[in-house]
Amino acid sequence: MPRIFSYFSKILLSTLLLFPATATADVRVSPMVIETEINRGQAQGTITVSNVSDQDFRARIFSVPFTYDAEQGFQFLESSANDLTPYLQFSPRELQVPGRDQRRIRFIARVPPSLPDGEYRAMLITENLEAMIEEQTDETGSLVLRTTIVPQIGVAVYVRKGNISHDLEISSVRYNPESNRLQLLVRNSGQASVIVQPEWVISQGNQEIQSGRGLDTTVIAERERFVNINSSQPLEPGDYQLSGNLGWGVNRNTKVPFSVTFTVP
Repeated sequence: MPRIFSYFSKILLSTLLLFPATATADVRVSPMVIETEINRGQAQGTITVSNVSDQDFRARIFSVPFTYDAEQGFQFLESSANDLTPYLQFSPRELQVPGRDQRRIRFIARVPPSLPDGEYRAMLITENLEAMIEEQTDETGSLVLRTTIVPQIGVAVYVRKGNISHDLEISSVRYNPESNRLQLLVRNSGQASVIVQPEWVISQGNQEIQSGRGLDTTVIAERERFVNINSSQPLEPGDYQLSGNLGWGVNRNTKVPFSVTFTVP
């Protein structure tokens, strides 16, 4: 059997951020999302990197513009009208965290007065300087696959300039019978991104079938995103109504109601 060697330089982010468990089990970063506003031309914040293992952790820090929408999912961008990186300074750019210890990354965003009002965003990424090697062998013990992984953990930073807000519209829902998952299509036509949490009820006629509460999901400004509704049991064929609200703000206490119909074939 020929030997095949595969190299992956990075494990990228997806959804407010998917990471391999093996890559992040010993390192924690908080908070994962930072929302702040420009005050007197600047905004600032702090990120804590915690090492819960006994071994030292070394990493470099860098930033990159990003977006997320319903069709393309999470994307790193080379350039963007909403790019925060030209105005973002952070320290340190490299750090070493001893075992069972933590370090802080401080950032400051300084924007010129001429910059248009709007939301500016970047992913502030902590990248492990020590790559992880995973190897697979065949039944004879010969190496057939070697994967080099450079783990990354990203913090989404949203900085807002001026009096801007989100504007949500729930337009439709789709049902995946294989995963038994409903996906609510939410459009944010405003200039500010927003974190929403769905509370929902599935009913048929006057009978309530299921209800629940979903996970926090960020809907990027001027983009669409599918918000997952995970039903607890498969739905029988027929016509249904999905109703409820999207909560946002402190403790998700501000509600945006929705009511859409769908069919299970």
